[in-house]
Amino acid sequence: MFAAGRLGRAVDGALAVCVVVATVGPLVLPDPKPWWIIGLGLLASVPVWWRRRAPMVVAVVVGAAMSVMVMWEKPFLPFGPLLAVYTIADLSPTWKRLASIPAIVVAVGISLVLPGENDETFRLMGTAFAAAYALGTSARASRSRAAELAERARRREQEHIAAAAEERTRIARDVHDIVTHSVGLMVVQAEAGPVVVRSDPDKAEEVFDAIAGTGRSALTELRGVLAALRTPGEGGDRAWGHAGESLFQPRLANLPALLERSGLDVVSTTVGTPRPVAESVEAAVYRIVQEALTNVRRHAGTRAVRLTVTWRESLAVEVADDGRGPGGEGGGYGLAGMRERAAACGGTFTAGVGRDGGFRVHAEFPLE
Repeated sequence: MFAAGRLGRAVDGALAVCVVVATVGPLVLPDPKPWWIIGLGLLASVPVWWRRRAPMVVAVVVGAAMSVMVMWEKPFLPFGPLLAVYTIADLSPTWKRLASIPAIVVAVGISLVLPGENDETFRLMGTAFAAAYALGTSARASRSRAAELAERARRREQEHIAAAAEERTRIARDVHDIVTHSVGLMVVQAEAGPVVVRSDPDKAEEVFDAIAGTGRSALTELRGVLAALRTPGEGGDRAWGHAGESLFQPRLANLPALLERSGLDVVSTTVGTPRPVAESVEAAVYRIVQEALTNVRRHAGTRAVRLTVTWRESLAVEVADDGRGPGGEGGGYGLAGMRERAAACGGTFTAGVGRDGGFRVHAEFPLE
């Protein structure tokens, strides 16, 4: 910005020097004119150095000096007034630009009528001042367009940063839900393994199969989440296994499998008629149920859980247990993550003591 300011001042200085030389030079060489005519030439050119600070004042000064000077000495072109008109069109506010147009027409007309100029001179001066004003307007429009494009680019960059941050948060929530749910379930099953091996060796195989199945399911879910971090050119889904392998997606259709793997006694009830909803809502419902079941298994001290999915004007999901109820802990990231998921889809989330004791989480999503 500092370099651009220095460049702008250098350009203004060069323009001012050129205008002074073009205006005063013919008054000095080859035959010097009277000092007062040279003074008028200086007054009609030197003030353009301050044209950016006070465009209207500079235009009045150089225009008046040029109008007086042409009564005795006619320059090739009124360079000072032309640059002043250009600056008004380029830098002045709208109302000043509009007000300056009739003033410019009157001033130029007087400076041509009083010396008795011919029609050709009228056409030449009219074209010159119209061109100066048009060039100033064009420069103003180009600068405004550049500023608009820069603002759009800035907004796109901000939107990109916000979207990236939101995506990172979403992935963090997904990883948290997958790891806490699956690893917690594997721990519970593994802890039961030695007991089952001693008491019922035949059933032990089912326990270990359940651990392996939970681990495979967790890997599949993590692959789906981490695939979002990969660019298409890095191999896509094929990097994770066989070509065409479909990665797990958290959807309402997968809720029964989630309940079956939870290791809890879940009573699931659906009220109303299911209908298609946005994938983001499906994913939010799935993850909220998953996290709620994880919390029941870790904190509630019970296996009995009620899941109620209600379809009306909105989609409501409720997970309730009859366990110990809210603990003294703040809930970690689990409840915060559920609340964020609901809010991201325009929904609401509440958690607390259930109607019959225990703990209850409730999320509701509007349906369009």
